[in-house]
Amino acid sequence: MTQVHTGGCQCGAVRYRAEGEVGFPHVCHCRMCQKAAGNYFMPFGGVKYENFTLTRGQPTWFQSSANVRRGFCGQCGTPLFYDGGHDHISITLGSLDEPESVKPGLQTNLPRKMIWFGELDTLPHDERMDTSAEDDADIAASSRQHPDHETQDWSPEAHS
Repeated sequence: MTQVHTGGCQCGAVRYRAEGEVGFPHVCHCRMCQKAAGNYFMPFGGVKYENFTLTRGQPTWFQSSANVRRGFCGQCGTPLFYDGGHDHISITLGSLDEPESVKPGLQTNLPRKMIWFGELDTLPHDERMDTSAEDDADIAASSRQHPDHETQDWSPEAHS
């Protein structure tokens, strides 16, 4: 049976479907990915163009270098795609509806990796900052975030 992966942006304006295996799942530490994600790294996986479909909306594109354009939601800003002009488009693994379904198999651009990453598991945990079931319910009641599954119709304003 063919694997099917769906995903999209935080607000639901852009949604996609990817059929088949997500290839080359990796974490990129390059400075360009750090800036595009607003984070320390960006996780990606590739999908052949013929197996990729936008199911809602259109991304906004930024030409981040001569050979690469990056797609994101023009409404909420979620980074979604990396298009290097080859035979595939790379999707951000965090934008998948089931991000745990694709595990990165390697890292790239290690010279830019934060030197303290190996220490993250040793940081103390402040349980007071964890959300409770009651907090989760309150957040869910007012969330404008698209759910992690396909929807027939979606308007973030209708869910506020």
